[in-house]
Amino acid sequence: MKRIFLLLLPILTGSAFSNQDVPKVLGIGSPLPAFSLPGTDGKTHTEATYADAKILCLIFTCNHCPDSVAAAARTEQIHQDYKGKGVSIVAVNANNPKSLRPDELGYSPYGDSFEEMKPFADSHGWTFPYLYDGETQKFATACGAQSTPHVFVFDANRKLRYTGRMDDAGRSSEPVEKSYLRDALDALLAGKEVGETVTRSFGCSTKWLFKGGSVEKEQKAWEQIPVTLDELDAPLAQKLRANKSGNVRVINFWSTTCGPCVAEFPELIDTYRRFQNRNVDFISISMDPIGQKAKVKKFLESRHAALSSRTKASMEKEERTSNNYIWNGGNPDKLAEAICPEWTGALPLTVIISPEGKLLWKHSEQIDVVELRAQILKGLK
Repeated sequence: MKRIFLLLLPILTGSAFSNQDVPKVLGIGSPLPAFSLPGTDGKTHTEATYADAKILCLIFTCNHCPDSVAAAARTEQIHQDYKGKGVSIVAVNANNPKSLRPDELGYSPYGDSFEEMKPFADSHGWTFPYLYDGETQKFATACGAQSTPHVFVFDANRKLRYTGRMDDAGRSSEPVEKSYLRDALDALLAGKEVGETVTRSFGCSTKWLFKGGSVEKEQKAWEQIPVTLDELDAPLAQKLRANKSGNVRVINFWSTTCGPCVAEFPELIDTYRRFQNRNVDFISISMDPIGQKAKVKKFLESRHAALSSRTKASMEKEERTSNNYIWNGGNPDKLAEAICPEWTGALPLTVIISPEGKLLWKHSEQIDVVELRAQILKGLK
C-alpha cells in the first residue's frame, strides 16, 4: 500500500529577505517544492525519500513555540492513527536560532538549534523523522510557512490540497473535536475533495534570517542595563525564601573562585532572560568574602547579570533594590537555615522557590540547563 506522507516543519528565525519580503503561502494546486534536508536520524531527506507516499503533509513546527509544544502530542497521535492507512509524518524545523530573542524562549526547555531537535522530539515520543531547514530556509520560503505549526497537505500527484492550521486547539493539550488536518487526510484517503482547503495558521511567526538584526539590537540593549549588587543578611535571606513577589524564584549560590559556578553562570542569566516575560525571577548570592565585593561586582557586570524591567516591579514589591547579593551575615549556617536547610555548603547550589515560599527543586554541582528550565516550567504550571 502506498503511504500518506505527513511532514512537520518548524519556522526558521531567519531568511535572506527584508521584512517586506516574507514569502506568500503556496497556493492550492501548486506542486511540492524540492527539498534536501538533514534529519535527526543522521540522514539527508529529499522528496524522493517519500516517493511511495500517497499523500504528503508538511507541518512546519519548532522546539520553542508554545503552540508547537502543545501540538506535539497531537501530531504523534495523528502519525499513529494514520500510519497504517499509508500516512507518513516528517517534521522539519525551519527556524534559525540566531533570529530568536531570549524572551521568546520561555515556554520550552529547548531552543530551535539542530542539536536541540532530537531531545525535543524524544521528549514528546515522536516516532517520525524531524528535519532541519534553519540554515538557508529555502524550503520554508518555497512553501511560504508563516507560523508554527503550519500545515501543507499534498496529494499523490504532489499538488497542494490543504494549507493552514492543524486544528482549533491552540495551546491546549486537551483532545480536540475539530481537526482540519484529519478532515483533509480523510477526504483524500476516500478519494474526495477537501471541504475546507485554506485556513489561517496560528502560532509563533517564522524566525526568518532578517530577524537576526533585532536580536542583536536587543542584546546590545541588555548589555547597557546597569548591574547592581547589594549585601545580604539573615533577615533579608528569610524574605527571599518567603517569596512574596508572586514569581517562581530561582536562587543560585556561587563564588568567583568556584569553577563550576563560573562555568554555569552565563546559562543562568540566559535562562532568566528566556523567562522574563513570565512570572520568574533570578537571584544570585555570592559567597565570596565581603572584602571582595568589588571583584564580585566586576564579575557580574562582565556576565551582564542585569535586572529585566519586566521583573523590576516584583522586586520593588518586596522592597528590594537588587537581584544580586553578597553574603554579609556572618555565619553561613544562618543563610542555609533561611533558604535551604538541606544545603551542605558545597558550591554551586541552585534552588527553585514557589510563589508560596515552598522549595520546589534544588541541585548541587553544575546545572544541566535543560533540566533547570524544565523544572521552572513545572513550577509555572
